[in-house]
Amino acid sequence: MAVLNILLAEGVDTIFGYPGGAIIPIYDALYDFSDRLSHVLVRHEQGGIHAAQGYARSSGRVGVVFATSGPGATNLVTGLADALIDSTPLVCITGQVFAHLLGTDAFQETDIINITTPVTKWNYQVTRAEEIPEALARAFYIARSGRPGPVLIDITKNAQLQAFHFAPYVPCTHIRSYRPVPIVRPEYLREAAALINQAQRPFVLWGQGVVLGAAEAEFRAFIEKSGIPAAWTILGAGALPTGHPLNVGMLGMHGNYGPNLLTNECDVLIAIGMRFDDRVTGRLDKYARQARVIHLDIDPTEIDKNVAAAVPVWGDCRETLPLLTALVEAKTHPDWLGRFRGYMAEEVDAVIKDELFPTSDELTMGEVVHQLNELTGGEAIIVTDVGQHQMVACRYARFNHSRSNITSGGLGTMGFALPAAIGAKLGAPGRPVVAIIGDGGFQMTIQELGTIMQTGVDVKIIILNNRFLGMVRQWQELFHARRYSFVDIESPDYVAVAAGYRIAGQRVETRDELQPALRRMLTHPGSFLLEVVVAKENNIFPMVPQGCSVAEIRLR
Repeated sequence: MAVLNILLAEGVDTIFGYPGGAIIPIYDALYDFSDRLSHVLVRHEQGGIHAAQGYARSSGRVGVVFATSGPGATNLVTGLADALIDSTPLVCITGQVFAHLLGTDAFQETDIINITTPVTKWNYQVTRAEEIPEALARAFYIARSGRPGPVLIDITKNAQLQAFHFAPYVPCTHIRSYRPVPIVRPEYLREAAALINQAQRPFVLWGQGVVLGAAEAEFRAFIEKSGIPAAWTILGAGALPTGHPLNVGMLGMHGNYGPNLLTNECDVLIAIGMRFDDRVTGRLDKYARQARVIHLDIDPTEIDKNVAAAVPVWGDCRETLPLLTALVEAKTHPDWLGRFRGYMAEEVDAVIKDELFPTSDELTMGEVVHQLNELTGGEAIIVTDVGQHQMVACRYARFNHSRSNITSGGLGTMGFALPAAIGAKLGAPGRPVVAIIGDGGFQMTIQELGTIMQTGVDVKIIILNNRFLGMVRQWQELFHARRYSFVDIESPDYVAVAAGYRIAGQRVETRDELQPALRRMLTHPGSFLLEVVVAKENNIFPMVPQGCSVAEIRLR
């Protein structure tokens, strides 16, 4: 009971989980809390943790997961790794065998603490009941503070069963050895402002740190006063609306043409809440060598990790951005901004026109996303899996609001989207949620259709079916002489599968069917599965080949 009372005190309303022998005492207590805590029974623990990620990403709150010991706990590992690299706040509570059986290879015993140490922000094993309040208080504080991340608390069965004096719960607000937000250095802000004020070709790159810091308004104020063109990582999408005149597009391997090329021509590069991932930088020894780099980040370990900063600005960007904005001069950079627009026009002619408005009979992924934009107006939360469809959705979806693009960024976890969409809808029940998934990734967590059936959650699912593991096939075509090694994938009748879970569905193969089917999906009361058969061998461009400079981006 102590565990559940603490969850209520921490503001938890939803738990994702799967019961088992080692966590039965907590589930037994949960029986009496069903009027205060909603429990979502998933069909696999990995589905549970991805659903908790979706919940956390759409709501901005801590996601909570329950799992039993042994295989239940180890099934969380992929989600923990995904949440750690994408800075998603989670508290995972696992059951464990009795304390006196630890280390004996008891039934369903695994050393989950050592297994998960590399993929958690913090973990701890509780062996006595009186440890529970402090352990969980620290867990929530660590998960949500500073740079967020996943925490795992492993509770032995005897600790779940023991009685102890439960004093009034006190949330954790400070840990002496843990400083989640570094001290802001005013001298660095002054240095950064001086560089920005002198710059002729300044360029802003922003990432998820803006979203996690709830600093969207502060970021927009900085961009609009300084007049600097800004581009985004996929996890930062939506912090500045897609249609904002200073939003010049997406960075990275399949990002927009201009932002990639002009990274290597700017004179000052301002990175805000992003970590210079290899998919953004390409070849590091040829990345922005001409630029003075200003790096704003709450995590000091990210600064100078991959790209050397001329000026490091430590701190929460919600605090540092207004201080920097006050120091920068109000400017516009019309000629420099015009170069981004010129490259975008070139990209439209070479790539985007054919992707969004194809002349061939085959449907493209891009036109599906474009038609979805027309119907949702950029108001939907888009949840994507990993692969070609992910890059297409991130490139072409319209995002009017923050926390609208939910995807597996750093780890690239196939199977993420379906359970994450369930969590996203529960975290933001007032917003439409559309999951865009490839035929390969969908089959990895297809069983979570059962979770939709049981909960009645309203999730719209679009399967872009190209009968291939598309991204791997693209690489095999471009770099391995079309040796298509084990990338052909057969699919079941998805509409029939959905019907088996009492979910409505439709299959689309022609252009005339597409918009009416999308309209039907969006207006349908409850979940809906739409399978769209798209071109089998359609590549995603632009593309920065692996091992190349961002300036070597290819339009074809």
